[in-house]
Amino acid sequence: MSLFKRGNVWWYKFRFSGQVIRESTKTHSKTVARAAEEARRRELVVAVNRIPKRERLPLFSVAARAWLNSKTGLDERSLIRYRQCVGNLTGDFRDRLICDVTQQDIADYQRKRLAAGKSPRTVNYEVGTLRGILRHFGLWGPLADRVKSLRELHDVGRALSEEDEDKLIKACQQSRSPAILPLFVLSLDSGLRASEIRRLRRQDLNLSWQNGVITGGEIVVGKSKTPAGTGRTIPLSKRACGVLTLWLSRFPDAGPDGYVFPRHRVNMGWNSHHKIYGVDLRRPMGSWKTAWSTVCRRAGVHYRWHDLRHTFVSRLAEDPNVSEATIRSLAGHVSQRMLQRYSHIRVQAKQAAIASLDQRSQQSGFITESRGGERPA
Repeated sequence: MSLFKRGNVWWYKFRFSGQVIRESTKTHSKTVARAAEEARRRELVVAVNRIPKRERLPLFSVAARAWLNSKTGLDERSLIRYRQCVGNLTGDFRDRLICDVTQQDIADYQRKRLAAGKSPRTVNYEVGTLRGILRHFGLWGPLADRVKSLRELHDVGRALSEEDEDKLIKACQQSRSPAILPLFVLSLDSGLRASEIRRLRRQDLNLSWQNGVITGGEIVVGKSKTPAGTGRTIPLSKRACGVLTLWLSRFPDAGPDGYVFPRHRVNMGWNSHHKIYGVDLRRPMGSWKTAWSTVCRRAGVHYRWHDLRHTFVSRLAEDPNVSEATIRSLAGHVSQRMLQRYSHIRVQAKQAAIASLDQRSQQSGFITESRGGERPA
């Protein structure tokens, strides 16, 4: 140890690896100066021997924020979903060190979320977010083979019956949201996902106008969930042309870059005529979950918005003149498994198929006796 003073400030001086180290401790205390010299010696020893500095692992809440900040370049809706998952995870693991999360903790979390009524898919998404956080800090490896994903029920969609469709259209017409009817009809008759509808711009519509009315046209999907869905072309039905004529007339100043369903606000008029104001054509409208829930409640039915896409594919699949290649082209499917997932052939269609077999048997002269005997006609 070689401490000395210059004025009222303590300095240290020592030789290390052939070099003279002379530095000020910037303190008037000899005790602090001695500790500073020891710390400096240790720092040099660690550096020359390439001893890695052990990083202190943070609390889960701090680690989750760091992981979120590292997720750059993602779609805004993906970031929103990640933030929701982080919020739910932080509620359970907030005050725990990131290194203390165990396989048992994750299993307990899965059971807790299922008991709260969350779907297996939602829980798997949250555990996937947890996996990303742990992997960011190099802690997922020991848990990878022991954490099991929950089994998801993929075949959960329903196709609308014609009766329920009529109820929903009437409820949409009575809704306080002027956008819900064109959104409903466009989704039902085109099979577009909610995210695809939100991203639609005027330049994505090839429309034929006559006397201020849309008489035909098609949608070109600019960006989709899958590569097969991006760039696909979907012709517009007649009723889709009708609702789009009324909806687009609300925004006469929209240019090619303007969103088909722009962000707006609604003034709730006392006479049931709701006025749109605060329109921002450069931003897409937000979620319509509340409006859709209200419509379903008023119609006395319960459907997810994604069931409209199920209905579109199911109705195409029920038509024997529509090939699977055409269905994939319109809906953007890429595999037989995905086609089967969305094709919920209703009981009436199945009964019609069996009836055609009965008719063929009768025409061939084959009759089955009621007691089980068989004889030719």
